Amino acid sequence: MADLRDLVLDAHGAGRWKRFRSIEGDMSIVGGLWARKGWPDALKSVRVTADIADQQLSYQPFTAEGLRSFYRPDEVAIDAFDGKRIKQRSNPRQAFAGHTPATPWDDLHLAYFSGYAMWNYLNTPFIFALPGFASEEIEPWVEGHETWRRLKITFPESVATHSPEQVFYVNGSSLIARLDYFANVVGGIPTAHYTSDYREFDGIKIPTKRRAYRRNADGTPIQDGIVVAIDISNIRLS
Repeated sequence: MADLRDLVLDAHGAGRWKRFRSIEGDMSIVGGLWARKGWPDALKSVRVTADIADQQLSYQPFTAEGLRSFYRPDEVAIDAFDGKRIKQRSNPRQAFAGHTPATPWDDLHLAYFSGYAMWNYLNTPFIFALPGFASEEIEPWVEGHETWRRLKITFPESVATHSPEQVFYVNGSSLIARLDYFANVVGGIPTAHYTSDYREFDGIKIPTKRRAYRRNADGTPIQDGIVVAIDISNIRLS
């Protein structure tokens, strides 16, 4: 049987991905998580710009017109469009110590979580081929009338992400249909995150619809409320 990681990389366009240095998208990001943290509509209509080689990303507007966020694993900030720095925080992940799912966020918490999460999403699955990542195919999963192969990915400590181990579900087209993780910075919420409505941009296949749900102990999603809903209207690669 062909190596699942390589099948996934090829199906999403890994050969072309190497020529790009940045990715930009127009998005709507809503859901129960943002409301619970005190920011229900903060990311409802945003432009996201992410660096591909480095873990760097920004949202604009961010919390107010004329402002944008800046994210790196070791620093987050909020800047004015003219470049003036409004506020910043070093070692931002430490600011989540002791948080539970009910703990409210300030704007820099929001900048960190939304920054690392979206950088991961936009760069998946291509980050699987980077040094320090480990992959292992595990037992398949039956979802409705389909059987999905599953890939367990172990992330290196250098990459900010939800949890060090995540499981990616691969459909018959070798595209990622779901990922499971524990959202550690929000109290370790077990999450089933579905991806769909793939579109091709410059030869790269990207899901334009994401829906995340809390996950039962048996792996099934709890579908009585959407934790995160992401809709992407356009992607530009350069």
